[in-house]
Amino acid sequence: MTEKNRTFPLPLSSVVDQGARKATVFKPVATPQTATQNAARYAPPAYSAPRPVAAPSKSHSSALERAQAAPQTAPRQSALVSDGVRRAMVQRIAKQGVQDQLVLAAMDSVPRHRFMDEGLAPQAYIDASLPIGHQQTISQPYIVARMIEVMRNGGALQRVLEIGTGCGYQAAVLARLAQEVYSIERIKPLHELAKANLRPLRVPNLRLHYGDGMLGLPQAAPFDGIILAAAGMAVPQALLDQLAIGGRLVAPVGVHTQHLELITRIGRQEWTSETLEDCHFVPLRPGVI
Repeated sequence: MTEKNRTFPLPLSSVVDQGARKATVFKPVATPQTATQNAARYAPPAYSAPRPVAAPSKSHSSALERAQAAPQTAPRQSALVSDGVRRAMVQRIAKQGVQDQLVLAAMDSVPRHRFMDEGLAPQAYIDASLPIGHQQTISQPYIVARMIEVMRNGGALQRVLEIGTGCGYQAAVLARLAQEVYSIERIKPLHELAKANLRPLRVPNLRLHYGDGMLGLPQAAPFDGIILAAAGMAVPQALLDQLAIGGRLVAPVGVHTQHLELITRIGRQEWTSETLEDCHFVPLRPGVI
């Protein structure tokens, strides 16, 4: 797309059915040594309740069995998942260019390690995407903050739609910034996992839906912000139609080479497009599984 005004619809037939070639754009910065040093300066995190785990995969089932068999004692918090390490992550995101203080505060308030398997928790605050099962990933912290900052554009968010709930992490961040958040996941076990991850956080303004994200959620439209966590050749027309006039949609676009695309609706049948930075996401697919 160009930065000039374009008239849509965009084609749905070009949605990618193949995995994109991996291209690491942002390299992890934190190391176990620096993370441990930073963590020692701060108190334990506010979230101390044991994390409920759904059962979409063998690893999640094993984690649930371990949690049920463990003695009912207060959990010990690893230094690598402490408040200090999360704060260091937020400072790193700010140095990478994210300036919205409300977005940074939201990133600081959500315990990312609670949204992944216990074995990966020590890596939760490095700037990298990590596997969550079913060939899906939790997005790297910088790209989560960057996409939300671009969508928010310094204004208040009323109603936001997320395509691709995954493990629920980005939805939890969005819920700190918008009055209402709706999130759609097409993979049933991940939908259940996100519900289990979010349950102890008691987020009242977040609604999770199991369905085809490419169709959006017309019953809750219009949205003043839409964010996609998967990349297609083009943004589905159904999502463009569900943007409020003046609303902003942020999505990764492309196959082997991907970039972030910002689309703003400026009229009933008129949208503008702006190409942002390079990125790497899993493919956007239709239907449910």
